[in-house]
Amino acid sequence: MHYLRPLERRVLRMRDEGVEVAEIGCRIRKSPEGVQRIIEWSSIPRSRPPARLRPSAIERRVLALLDSGETHDEIGRRFRRGADYIRQVEGFAHYRLGGELPGGRRQGH
Repeated sequence: MHYLRPLERRVLRMRDEGVEVAEIGCRIRKSPEGVQRIIEWSSIPRSRPPARLRPSAIERRVLALLDSGETHDEIGRRFRRGADYIRQVEGFAHYRLGGELPGGRRQGH
């Protein structure tokens, strides 16, 4: 279900909980026919490949440089970018790895 859109996941979850199609429609402001289409279409496989779970080359390089002790400013100069950009790249890398995000937050919280 990870490939479904948030609305599709919500509709399927309510259906699985036993909520009537008409009630689902009221909750999400769609007609019962529209809800039924969402349910039917959500079973059709997507043509887009799944999201990349592995960090990109720059993300891996930034993590390696940070692990070696370089600061965000030093890495930013190396890539001709600002420290904020490097922090953002670091955040994406941690997100893809499913680890802790900068600031001590965990992914999904």
